[in-house]
Amino acid sequence: MAIKVTNKKPLTGNSRSHALNATKKQQKPNLQVIKLADGTKIRMSAREIRNLRKKEKLAA
Repeated sequence: MAIKVTNKKPLTGNSRSHALNATKKQQKPNLQVIKLADGTKIRMSAREIRNLRKKEKLAA
């Protein structure tokens, strides 16, 4: 089981048709499982992973 790192939650709202009918919809965050160098697995959003990789290149 991966450890959840992010606090992102699904966004909720209504999907509207041309007749203005409202149906509930959810947009879920893009959570990915990545393995760290020490072998632990964590769940992060794709955007957070991307930012981490960018920061690593700057630091290296």
